[in-house]
Amino acid sequence: MSLASSLGKVAGKLVDKFGGAVILRRITPGTYNTETGRSGETVVDVQLQGVLQDVTRREIGDLVQAGDKRLLIAAAAVTTAPTPADRVIISGRSLQVIEVRTVEQDNTPITYELLLRD
Repeated sequence: MSLASSLGKVAGKLVDKFGGAVILRRITPGTYNTETGRSGETVVDVQLQGVLQDVTRREIGDLVQAGDKRLLIAAAAVTTAPTPADRVIISGRSLQVIEVRTVEQDNTPITYELLLRD
């Protein structure tokens, strides 16, 4: 068993134990309908566990604003990496993904850290 695999399992167990229920809503653009003049969307919800934190004052700057949140999820909980096009639903509140940071070991994702905003 590789180090990356072991770290992935440990990260998954810790997030499951200390995290709360969240929904990662993947939104992909659909095809353009010439009759209605609109393009559709495909929405897929993935239920998983995540550890939610407030950002610290020293992190506030150009990208990070006061009131933003940080969500840590295990990479093993999702089949593809989250993107800024996705949204996260926490306690019925929809939050926009501003940035995704990946923690890797041997080019294998261990966790994803999502910066969220209302």
